[in-house]
Amino acid sequence: MKMVLVVDDSRIMRNIVMNTFKQLKIPCQFLESPNGKDALEQLQNRQIDLVLLDWNMPELSGIDFLKTVRAMEQYKGLPIIMITSESAKYNVIEALKSGATDYVIKPVNEKVFFEKISKISF
Repeated sequence: MKMVLVVDDSRIMRNIVMNTFKQLKIPCQFLESPNGKDALEQLQNRQIDLVLLDWNMPELSGIDFLKTVRAMEQYKGLPIIMITSESAKYNVIEALKSGATDYVIKPVNEKVFFEKISKISF
């Protein structure tokens, strides 16, 4: 079974993201992380198949997590989708240049989310 890591400092947002994902009926299990530092530890200790990542978090932001992970050879192919309220064009460009697989702007729209997820094979 595929393992999805949901990284967001808001428990409510993690639940919304997981519930939206569950509606897609893709069999998977979820791990949760409240910040990028914790997410990095989980990534190094577990087999993760997809990361759904917020931008603004304490300890290690989503963008810094993304840059750190993309610098590690073993995670170059790991799908990472940013799910964030940062909607400015320069944020989207920075995330994609830093190695984000895709970008979803909150609030999460099920149709858009499905389109983004269906583009990746994980």
